[in-house]
Amino acid sequence: MSKSNKLSFYIVVAIFSLAAGFAYKSWHMDNAMSLTSSEKKAGADNFFAASLPDIDGTLQSAAQWQGKIVVVNFWATWCLPCRDEIPELIETYTAYRDQGVVIVGVAIDDMEKVAAFSEEFGINYPVLVGDIEAFSLAEAMGNPQGALPYTATIDRSGTIVHTRLGRINKSQIEAIIKPML
Repeated sequence: MSKSNKLSFYIVVAIFSLAAGFAYKSWHMDNAMSLTSSEKKAGADNFFAASLPDIDGTLQSAAQWQGKIVVVNFWATWCLPCRDEIPELIETYTAYRDQGVVIVGVAIDDMEKVAAFSEEFGINYPVLVGDIEAFSLAEAMGNPQGALPYTATIDRSGTIVHTRLGRINKSQIEAIIKPML
């Protein structure tokens, strides 16, 4: 093997190792289990106290979703795992919205990009747009890393019951919300 082939091989191995480590950490990370009861309640309270613009620029109060099961998904148009999970979030919302479940996308991105993306993908659930305040909200809800995607689920009584750093799918959401229906 030539010197440049060896170097290329080692670079590829290093990249795969980093990716595997991040995937493993994301897959096993469940921040809600490390949050105290008061932090779970405070995180949900911070969400319900927030107001962010929707993709039309209209300020929306998160308090409108109190009393429902709320799946809050922090994402961005440039985030590939975020893009991958959107179709399953759409399916999940379609299947459970009549049972008191709401998915709220909180995009940490430019409003015009989010609006175009939402239209292109046919997002059927509420999408709010934020920047620094959205990162602060995610942190208050158990995501100090500031990584995306990040999903927090709030029960009907207003307490965070589950968090997930990394891509989430429909079956994972169903496992969280079905006991609360």
